[in-house]
Amino acid sequence: MNYIILDLEWNQSSTGKVNSLPDMPFEIIEIGAVKLDEKLRYKGEWQRVIKPRAYKKLQSAVKKVIHLTESDLEKGDLFENAIKEFLEWCGDEYTFAIWGSMDLTELQRNMKHYKVDIPFPKPFIYLDVQKLYSYMYLNGKDKLNLKSAIQELKIRETEEYHSALSDAHYTAKVLQKIDLKKVGHYTSIDTYFIPNTRKEEIYQNYGEYEKYISRGFDSRERAADDRVVRACNCIYCGKAMKRKIKWFATNSKVYYGLFECIEHGLIKGRFRTKQADNGQYYVIRIMKKTDIEGAKKIKDRQNKEREHKRLKRQAERRNAIKKNEK
Repeated sequence: MNYIILDLEWNQSSTGKVNSLPDMPFEIIEIGAVKLDEKLRYKGEWQRVIKPRAYKKLQSAVKKVIHLTESDLEKGDLFENAIKEFLEWCGDEYTFAIWGSMDLTELQRNMKHYKVDIPFPKPFIYLDVQKLYSYMYLNGKDKLNLKSAIQELKIRETEEYHSALSDAHYTAKVLQKIDLKKVGHYTSIDTYFIPNTRKEEIYQNYGEYEKYISRGFDSRERAADDRVVRACNCIYCGKAMKRKIKWFATNSKVYYGLFECIEHGLIKGRFRTKQADNGQYYVIRIMKKTDIEGAKKIKDRQNKEREHKRLKRQAERRNAIKKNEK
């Protein structure tokens, strides 16, 4: 099994979102990749410049950071040809490793737009090297950009950033500094394609927390009200837990809850509804072990939300009274 460290550069509409393609807001203009074996030893690299067809003029912010001109892009390969060659180069058994979470989604959007078959498995599991770096060297929450991670690890900066192959080189060097036996189980799941059925829904247990990805629903409300989404089973034993604080939504439409397992103690929950590319709504829910301090933070959040709603109702009543007095 190999690791494919992938980096993409992309362009977008130079005239704003109004002229952006809904199915492909970002068009890939360069693909760079490094192949490492299972022991993270270098095996090879691959790079192509892609000729754009949707957004031929470089957007101003993109133009400032990349190292390609519109003339360079015009000489590039067609995306369909390049991506097929790239997938052949990847081989049969590999795991993608990327910096952040966007590249694989944009890769699949481009593949769908240009009618290239998408062969990736479901669930589509990959390594987010930015997240792994945080678990290895920080606190698992804070995230650094690639350049900052390179500098903190004192890796020699011999190439320019914002070149697909150069950034793939740097990401590979960071991955080589990470102990996958220690943090490699913190895999990530791409959600460009969400589960179609209840049977396909994803449960990924990472030890101290569990991630659940639901199937698609026709509306945000149906997703948030689903009985499985709102379930509260212990991440360790799977048994139903006592609801200490029932699920409640905040202003940002994130839901929080607090539960207790007789055997394993307090578990906090958080979920958010999102809209997939196919128009359906789905939920990503995290259930995680917590303590008294963590429980207090959720209670404080609930009280803050209740106060916000109370003040909102008062304002609505005042406005209604003023309207009736006119």
